[in-house]
Amino acid sequence: MASPYLRLRQICLVAPELGPAEAALRNILGLDVCHRDPAVAAYGLENALFVCGQAFIEIVGPTRAGTAVGRFIERAGGVDAAGGYMAIFDCDDPQVRRAHALGMNVRVALDIQHDDYVGVQLHPRDGRATMLSLDHSSGGDELGQHYAPAGPHWQAAQRLDRVGALPLIELCSPDPQGLAPHWSALLQTPLSRDVSCQPMLRFGLGAARFVAAPAGLGGPTEQLSAVHLQVPDPAATLAAAQRAGCALDGRGFRFGGVRIEPCSYSLAP
Repeated sequence: MASPYLRLRQICLVAPELGPAEAALRNILGLDVCHRDPAVAAYGLENALFVCGQAFIEIVGPTRAGTAVGRFIERAGGVDAAGGYMAIFDCDDPQVRRAHALGMNVRVALDIQHDDYVGVQLHPRDGRATMLSLDHSSGGDELGQHYAPAGPHWQAAQRLDRVGALPLIELCSPDPQGLAPHWSALLQTPLSRDVSCQPMLRFGLGAARFVAAPAGLGGPTEQLSAVHLQVPDPAATLAAAQRAGCALDGRGFRFGGVRIEPCSYSLAP
């Protein structure tokens, strides 16, 4: 039996049209798409996954009106203000964690089950800031092995010389000191502090930091606001983002509703 684990494995971002967003991220990061999931067509979506070390960035875009992703963008007033759509955790026990979430009065938005995969998506209003998904892939207990959402050949697209890790996400809130212990209890992960004493949760592969929402934030008042990516040359990545038409935002660039911050570290400081 595998040891218990909870890994920050995948971040899902949104785009009104998949094609332009996919091309931009490919050019910025120098990565190829590792997988497209035909199953998302049932929800009126199309997607593309990029492997970032052992983690993944997914972009989803609607193919018709009336989708959950389309409503997510509309409620925020556009992609730029939307925040990240989903944070996906790879774990050994999604059904046990599902029962724990229900015990906290956190609703389940969707249960997914295939031959090699179980997924439990929690309602974002109860989980807060973004939709949380708790997943397990059969045969995927060890890193580098099977990870069903990324298809059977994701390792072939892995370019550690281009993106080495996804070490950190940031969740912004008017009340980060309240959001952090909620996630800590929900994900059964001890609350700690980063080097600046901001609340943080550390998982396998990556961490979540909780920060104050900036004044005048458009879109949801709580959201997944930033994704950090380890790259060999952060300045070159920012320059590539600017050439691709992305607006610069502090030490990062705007993409898919979040700030993507190129960084040099593989573990959150």
